[in-house]
Amino acid sequence: MKFENKVNVLNRKARFNYELLDKYEAGLILHGTEIKSIRLGKASIAESFCQFINGELYVINMTIDEYHFGTRYNHTIKRERKLLLHKKEINKLLRKTKETGLTIVPTKLYINDKGWAKVQVYLARGKKLFDKRQAIKERETKRNINRMINKY
Repeated sequence: MKFENKVNVLNRKARFNYELLDKYEAGLILHGTEIKSIRLGKASIAESFCQFINGELYVINMTIDEYHFGTRYNHTIKRERKLLLHKKEINKLLRKTKETGLTIVPTKLYINDKGWAKVQVYLARGKKLFDKRQAIKERETKRNINRMINKY
């Protein structure tokens, strides 16, 4: 049975605030009605980040709204959700974050073709203020060039 990959929850500020280095795809442990809310698109990873707790990787501050048709067994909106990665990947990420001061940022939450909720995480380095200004300047010049081309 194939599922349509309609749900794409993005963290748009991640590319602006971080220099994204290595990409990983992680599964997600969900409780109760969380998957139903994700399938309805009622999730946000805008302010979320990843953190190691007892040698396991968790996503913190991910918001999944309550399921409208849920009963008293509905899930909590914000909680720590465990990410599922291979042990080698977890060890590599743990080593990189401790050694070089990198961070792990979730950029995309989606449903794959098997119907599983997946999170795309990146090993990232925080940008400095001047890097952000440079990105804004480049975006503005591209926009102005496109306006001039479309004008004539």
